[in-house]
Amino acid sequence: MSKVLINGVNLSYEITGQGIPLVWIHEFGGDKRSWDQQTRFFSRNFQVITYNARGYPPSDVPNDVSAYSQNQAVEDLRGLLSHLNIQQAYIGGLSMGGTTTLNFGIAYPEMAKGLIVAGAGTGSTNPKRLSKEANEFATSIERNGMDSWGSAYSEGPTRVQFRRKDPKGWQIFKEGVMGHSALGSAFTLRGVQAKRPSIFALEHALSKLAVPTLILVGDEDDPCIDPAIFMKRTIPKSGLVVVPQTGHTINLEEPDTFNRLTLEFILAVEAGRWGKRELTSGIGFLADEDV
Repeated sequence: MSKVLINGVNLSYEITGQGIPLVWIHEFGGDKRSWDQQTRFFSRNFQVITYNARGYPPSDVPNDVSAYSQNQAVEDLRGLLSHLNIQQAYIGGLSMGGTTTLNFGIAYPEMAKGLIVAGAGTGSTNPKRLSKEANEFATSIERNGMDSWGSAYSEGPTRVQFRRKDPKGWQIFKEGVMGHSALGSAFTLRGVQAKRPSIFALEHALSKLAVPTLILVGDEDDPCIDPAIFMKRTIPKSGLVVVPQTGHTINLEEPDTFNRLTLEFILAVEAGRWGKRELTSGIGFLADEDV
């Protein structure tokens, strides 16, 4: 592991393998270890970069909530890539990391060869409720620490699928959540989750996004299904995969499927065969010129 000072915060990162750069950004409940199965698979042929976001030790934990935001997460990623002299990479993320991936693609499309957006968009259908709950969760963590809250969080309705499929992997995930910094987690909830824009609010920017994008969602990850469909319908060069009997932690629940789909996406982009969606009018039986 290495550390580098980015935007006033030391970020812990790891580089594995050689080849085309591929960055993975973790979710709220994870850290760079959440991508171990992807790192082992992709580092055979790619340069895989994982890192802990600010607020997630051994990265620094700023003690001011104003140091945490969606835009700051995007700028931290840009700063890390610049430090590594990486001009362009495939960028992928889950949940909070998926939202960072999407917003990075909007802000710095020239630096993204392709985007892998998994399980993103929780709260988009009701941003006010998300903001309220995120702040309530932060208060609970500030008062009681990570143990009780982290245990309940790991057993939520979009996490039980992971427990059913891979009890040992789920237990490791649960212990990881409970071991996070209480301060970093609370401030991430207040500064990032409670304030980030809804996926639906990005419609104009997404309609102009020219970066090839793979969208993945579990069919039991209810909060993310509508945002995933919206992204597919809005991002011109996008593809959508819905994985059956799968919850929020899609890369851990179904690593083989996740890795294969991502690899096929990258190969298609590299070969120039990842297409742009052709929008049609009418019911779709005939080409527009035949109607």
